[in-house]
Amino acid sequence: MSRERIAPGPGQESVWDYPRPPRLEDSTKHIQIIFNGVAIADTHRAKRVLETSHPPVYYIPPEDIQQQYFKQTSRSTFCEWKGQAAYYTIQVNDKQAQDAAWFYPSPTSRFAALKDYVAVYPSRMEACYVDGEQVQPQPGDFYGGWITKDIVGPFKGSAGTWGW
Repeated sequence: MSRERIAPGPGQESVWDYPRPPRLEDSTKHIQIIFNGVAIADTHRAKRVLETSHPPVYYIPPEDIQQQYFKQTSRSTFCEWKGQAAYYTIQVNDKQAQDAAWFYPSPTSRFAALKDYVAVYPSRMEACYVDGEQVQPQPGDFYGGWITKDIVGPFKGSAGTWGW
């Protein structure tokens, strides 16, 4: 896998222009998440995290999530930038996605605005949309980036990219 930066075209962003440490920014794009035929999230008030070599991760305000489908699990992970993450399993009717969403109940001060906002792995959802465009999940099973036509890579996550 080549690490060579793809030059962005008009209206595009290169993940290689994103900062490290990552940046948090507000987004007014229309974000929708569908699981088992149900819109479990719908917002124009998301936040996105931008980090070198990663497609954006969108975080949804808890008020714009259908909380009845989210059940907190015992899983937790640690991000050097955002702090301790907690996880949700999503279940709609007979379909379940274990540990498919995460949030930061007590984020670091730099990411305080992310408190309780929820992110999902698009690879585990039926569909995720940004302004009506269905996203492609970031390669691999560790990161939760959302790839749209506006984002170019190459992207960290697939085999051979761990050392990037």
